[in-house]
Parts: sequence; structure tokens; C-alpha cells
Amino acid sequence: MRKAIRYGQNTIADKFFLVAELALLILASLLASYICNLYFAPIKPISFENRLINAILFAASVMLCALSVGLYDQKLREGQKGILKRVVITLVFNAILLELIVLQIFSFLHIGFSYLLIASIISTLLLSGFRSIFHYSDITLIRRRRVLVLGAGERASIIERRMRRNVDKRSFDIVGFTPVAGDKDAGIDDEKLMPFNYETDLYQFVIEHNIHQLVIACDERRNMLPVEHLFKCKTRGIDVIEILDFIEQETGQIAVNLIYPSWVIYANGLDLNQRFKTNLDYKLNVILAVLLLAVTWPIILITALVIYLEDGRKTGASIFYRQLRVGYDGKPFFILKFRSMKPDAEADGARWATPDDERVTKIGRYLRKYRIDELPQLLNVLYGEMGFVGPRPERPEFVDELEKSIPYYSQRHNVKPGLTGWAQLKYPYGATAEDAQEKLKFDLYYIKHRSLLLDLMILVRTVEIVLFGKGR
Repeated sequence: MRKAIRYGQNTIADKFFLVAELALLILASLLASYICNLYFAPIKPISFENRLINAILFAASVMLCALSVGLYDQKLREGQKGILKRVVITLVFNAILLELIVLQIFSFLHIGFSYLLIASIISTLLLSGFRSIFHYSDITLIRRRRVLVLGAGERASIIERRMRRNVDKRSFDIVGFTPVAGDKDAGIDDEKLMPFNYETDLYQFVIEHNIHQLVIACDERRNMLPVEHLFKCKTRGIDVIEILDFIEQETGQIAVNLIYPSWVIYANGLDLNQRFKTNLDYKLNVILAVLLLAVTWPIILITALVIYLEDGRKTGASIFYRQLRVGYDGKPFFILKFRSMKPDAEADGARWATPDDERVTKIGRYLRKYRIDELPQLLNVLYGEMGFVGPRPERPEFVDELEKSIPYYSQRHNVKPGLTGWAQLKYPYGATAEDAQEKLKFDLYYIKHRSLLLDLMILVRTVEIVLFGKGR
């Protein structure tokens, strides 16, 4: 009997990738220690045990910094120059982290400037070379699973539309789409169709074609599925999965246009947010807010001064901007931001912001790109109106409109809004109702899977948003 494999975002290839990078970083650290010992003659020789501790610490720090700049994003689309750029930024961040924080606490580790420089150079060469081989030789083909989609109608076509790029199919290959009675014509290419008598031959087809996973994606399920064949497939270790769950695990979003009430009721994870409605969650957010204020207060003062000098002293407009937003449980609150638009920006009423909005001031473009305008929201966190991680709060005018046109939109108010979130990591700048629906798919995924570990990962990766000016 074949062993069932847990698929999704943590594949065998991904684990191999992480272990290989960890080994390369430890190797780079040990080589740097050896070179320093050989050519720089330290006053006191460093034992192998301390070198190994240094190597493990160096590797862990580099991997944390790599996560923060998006190098472990499975959907990352970068060429060799882009990868090299991120690797260099990673190692610069790592040097700052080790020098300014870690070594102040653990001074006995004997990590000097020469060691850090040499280890960083070796790591740059090893990581860039390894990533080029891994990505451009498509080593993931070794363990890609073979997927058969049972259905070739409108629901099945969503897989075809959303997963066209190779980067979207790193962990699987679509063998084909099998038409099922009741499917609506959705225009799937004929060469991708696998027509056979699924009612009598499904199990035999799956075995003969070495199928690892069956995705149930037919438009009409009632009395249409060969239950006995699906049961036999399941008992042979073949994964049988619903299209909603398949899209969720492969894209990190929930397809709101496919949701039906019974899925919401029986789905695992949607009740986990109750654990976070506690004083502990608030206290953690307050501690983080105080620490961030302690670090960023010079930036806050400089930003306030620049806004005042640009147009504040001429117009008398406030440096800050208060705007009504919808928060936890649908309760309104005033969000606080640095003003990045002209004083008369909404003279004609509320409207969506756009990437090249003419209402944005010159300094405002930089504030918005690097999210500096949102630093005053740390006060909203202290007041308990927001958290660090959660769906971005929207304006009441837009919420009323979106709740009418987008199913389950109000569910994003089941958790506190956040300074950053899963949708900000996964979706570019959005300023339309269509963008709001796409972001909702990621917000619902976050609400379903919310955990302390996921929150920490999002916080770390927010560095990528700030550094590269990604979505808002």
C-alpha cells in the first residue's frame, strides 16, 4: 500500500532545500573560522566547539534574515540578479543583527569583523550558486506529485486560470482534467482533457497512471461521484481532496467564490481565532509597539518635520490624518496616519486610492511606498484598536459597498485589524472592489490558520514589504 503524503506548501523538495542551505551556511562559517585562524592568528585559539556554536548561530541568523526579505517565498519570481541582490541584503542584515544585538548579549562567542566578512562572502557565493542550480535546473521535478482533476467545468477551470505559471506548480503536475456529467463548458483546452469512463474505470486509471492526488472539482456533485472508486483510492494511499482545500494549500488563499455554507461550518481552523481574544494577545502587541516606538522615534520626528516643511506651514494642515475605519466585530474607530495627501484630497468625497494618485504629495509617495505613514498606528495598537498582524481595516463607505457584492466579506472583522497581514505579503497594491475580493481570499486564509507562529512569520516578512515597497 502506498503511503499517503501530506501535500501543500511543505514538500520533500522544500525540506531538502532548507536542509541544504543550512548545511552550506554552516560550511561557510567553519571555512571562515579556519581562514581567520590561519591568516589572522587570534590571540586565544577558538575551540572547535565554539566554532560549531558560531556556525549554528550564523546559519540560523542568516536564514531568519533571508525569510524577512522573501527568499523563502515559494512564489518568488526573481532572476539571478534579483536573487543575488536579496542574498546580499540578507547578509548585510545578518551582520547588523549579529554585531548590534546578538554579540552584545553573548560576547563570549568571539565573532569578529574578519570572520563575519569572510563568512558573508563565502555564503553569498554558495547561496547564489545553489539557488541558481535549484531553481533553474528545476530540481523539484524529482518529487512532484501527479494530480488528476475530477471535473472539467467552471470550478475546475479556476485551477487552470490560477496556476498557469511554473512557479505556481512547483510541487505538482496536472495530469489532466476528467469531464464529469453536469459540468458546464469552461473552455479547458482539449489536450488537457482526460476523457474516460470515470464511473467504472477511475480506480484502474489512477493506478495505471501513477496518480498521487485526486482533486474533486466537478460543478455538480450530487449523485455524480463514483464513491466506491474514491474509497478504494483513499485506502490505497491516494490523496482525495476537495478543490477548495486544494486551492487553499497551494495558493495560501480561500476561494470565496467557491465557498458553500457546509464547508464553512465543518472546516477546521476557523474557530482558532478565539484563542487570540485574550489579554495575552493585547499585552504582546503592546510590548512590540513600545519596542518599535523606542527604535523609530527619530524617524517619526523627522517625518513630522518634513511634512510640516513641505506644505503644513503654508496650508496649516495637520501633520497627522485621522480616518474612520471598521475594526473588530464591525466597530468603527479612528486610524491615525501621517498625512501623505494634499489637504483637499477628499473634497469630492471618499474614493479609492490608486498607485499613481495625483492627490499624494511628493514626500507622501515615499511615506506610502515604505509604509512610514503608518507608524502613528502604533498608538492604535496601544489603545487596543489594532494588532500588529491582521486584515487591513477598511473605510465604512467601502465596507458597506463590498459586503453587498462580495460573499463572506464581513468575516474579516472576526479578528482585530492589523498593521500588516497575510494579504499584504501575498497581493500587490490594490485599489478596486476586485482587488478587495482577492485580498479577502488571503484574509480568510489568515483567519482560518491564525497562530502565533504564522503571526511571527508575517512580522518577519514585513521587512520585505517595507524594503521593496510591496503592496498595502
